[in-house]
Amino acid sequence: MSLPTLLVTGGAGFIGTNFVRQLVTAGKHRIVNLDLLTYAGRRENVDDLPDHLHRFVRGDVGDKKLAQSLLDGSHSLYKQAGWEAPVWLIHFAAESHVDRSIEGPEAFVQTNLVGTHTLLEVARQVWDGDASRRFLHVSTDEVYGSLGPSGLFTEATPLAANSPYSASKAGADLLTRAYFETYHLPTLITRCSNNYGPYQLPEKLIPVVIDRILARQPIPIYGDGGNIRDWLYVSDHCDALMQVLAYGPVGEVFNIGGHNEWSNLDLVGLICDRLDAATGSKDSRSLMTFVEDRLGHDRRYAIDAGKMERELGWRPAETFETGITRTIDWYLEHHDWMARAKQALH
Repeated sequence: MSLPTLLVTGGAGFIGTNFVRQLVTAGKHRIVNLDLLTYAGRRENVDDLPDHLHRFVRGDVGDKKLAQSLLDGSHSLYKQAGWEAPVWLIHFAAESHVDRSIEGPEAFVQTNLVGTHTLLEVARQVWDGDASRRFLHVSTDEVYGSLGPSGLFTEATPLAANSPYSASKAGADLLTRAYFETYHLPTLITRCSNNYGPYQLPEKLIPVVIDRILARQPIPIYGDGGNIRDWLYVSDHCDALMQVLAYGPVGEVFNIGGHNEWSNLDLVGLICDRLDAATGSKDSRSLMTFVEDRLGHDRRYAIDAGKMERELGWRPAETFETGITRTIDWYLEHHDWMARAKQALH
């Protein structure tokens, strides 16, 4: 029996790369990987994957003709590879940097909202009521807005996006829900807390901190450093996504969190201490530098992932302490990747 084919969008980005690599390692699926390779997608992340399990296609999720050919199996790669059309679509592709969304929101609306609509409409037409299919839209806890000092986001928390990035993701969430409710398209939505781990670009907090410490440069900390996030190691997130795909009832939303709340100030201090221990450097905490706060900076996010545990039996395997050690080790072993990624950001 041939292996089932999955279509993954954004599979050369941070989370998408880790998801694709984990699936290829497991060897139970064939992956068609669609990515536009903007600055956030890096072909080198997946270039070493074997052709019999992974095929890369460069393209835009907003290209309806391309999306249709990849979903209905008419694209030439299927004939060349001898593969069948995809049974599931996992949608990671998104503009995802809050600061960039503040500076230029249009690209976020186009990719995150319009691009998601294109995929939903193509899936509706191609699958034509086939209930065995799955469309998984990978979203974010940022759509819920900001929490006070206590409480957790649940799947029933109203959407209250505060940045152009989170607003574009919230809009995509609502479209995904609408396609289930209106057309009975078999959709699923996941909302995750802040991910970290290998292949994350050095524009996000944790790789920025690692890079600045290694370069002995100031580490920027927004505001008073008291903003709190729940941190999720990326391989735990990928495991959760496969549980949702395989066992989640369609039409449902699942929050995926790491049970790891850290203030930015405490997180940066921990990384400083871990890198000092790993490299023999000293007093990296002295590099911590407070800068003007980000516009619309949500004070606290925290996920209630109890539904994932109750209904799908999933819990994160990594604590923040174990995950950050694995992350630091990866970046120390991949200096060249970091240098190329930094160059691509400028």
